[in-house]
Amino acid sequence: MITKSGLDPKNFEAVVDGKKTALYCLANKQGMEVCVTNYGGTILSIMTPDRDGKFANVVLCYDSIDQCTHAPEPYLGVAIGRYGNRIANGKFSIDGTEYTLVQNNGVNSLHGGPTGFNFRVWDVVEATDTKLTLTYLSADGEEGYPGNLKVVMTYTLTEDNALQIEYKATTDKKTIVNLTNHSFFNLEGAQEVTPTVYEHVLTMNCKQYIPVQDAGAIPTGERATVEGTPFDFRTPHTIGERIDCDDEQIKFGAGYDHCYCVDLDSEDQRGMKGLKLVATVESPKTGRVLKAYTNEPGMQLYTGNFLTGFAGAHGHKFPRRAALCLESQKHPDSINQKNFESPILCPGEEYYSVCVYEFGVK
Repeated sequence: MITKSGLDPKNFEAVVDGKKTALYCLANKQGMEVCVTNYGGTILSIMTPDRDGKFANVVLCYDSIDQCTHAPEPYLGVAIGRYGNRIANGKFSIDGTEYTLVQNNGVNSLHGGPTGFNFRVWDVVEATDTKLTLTYLSADGEEGYPGNLKVVMTYTLTEDNALQIEYKATTDKKTIVNLTNHSFFNLEGAQEVTPTVYEHVLTMNCKQYIPVQDAGAIPTGERATVEGTPFDFRTPHTIGERIDCDDEQIKFGAGYDHCYCVDLDSEDQRGMKGLKLVATVESPKTGRVLKAYTNEPGMQLYTGNFLTGFAGAHGHKFPRRAALCLESQKHPDSINQKNFESPILCPGEEYYSVCVYEFGVK
């Protein structure tokens, strides 16, 4: 049966690296639908209503496994691991032992490397109408990372129109972990030529952000105030208002591509300990509202600056800045930055991370 977003489950039935792939659909009583494939743990559609009750897919996506495996943009909606964002020079040390990763972003390692978690077929543990649990065992030495890392990832669609993503991980050797989701959101919906997100209104409950050294996007190691900069979204601003202003950091990112520091002293949200409301995005045209929460110290804002206009699902085209990403995470290159929270996971410990994308209308 074709999904509400027009995806055909048959197009996701394949065998990749000896494992079966499929399409899984979550639905709630409000009519919201979320489609996920176990290839890369990829979120393919989030169907949510506008102020008139009209449903649209608010994430950019592909419509077949073939498109996913031959993607011009490999990060649309995928699970990112072992380490989201960048590691300088693809190197880090734990207890005096240096580890070398594949450099797939200039001289740096990005999003777990060229065969990171987004290129892996995950095993399905549980699939219900509202919940999908996937697991993946990342072998010791995979992409250069130490330790056998077992990851359990759960997508839950709630009755109040929120998509909750939980990550749990354990290891048998000291390693680093920083998992996230890389969905590209446009609250006007993916279209024949998807519009930019310039008119989207953004609020970030963050006093500080992480400046970078240059266009390579490795942090300087400091937390800088947003006050007096185009990164100040403590009050609402449209994305397009300052995205091309004469600012060195904006130029380094070709727009917004920076990690914000979560206010860990703010109130817990949604009845979950440590969960903070970090970002609110509104589309004046459709009335759709997205709220992003996390228990992580960082949230990367990326405004699709390197989208090229390629075609995705249903032939929809995704030009530059046709979406924004809100990626919950530890700060970039945190293993090499003494001032940032440590991403080290030890045997006997459990990594736990949660991100919630809540949808509504205004």
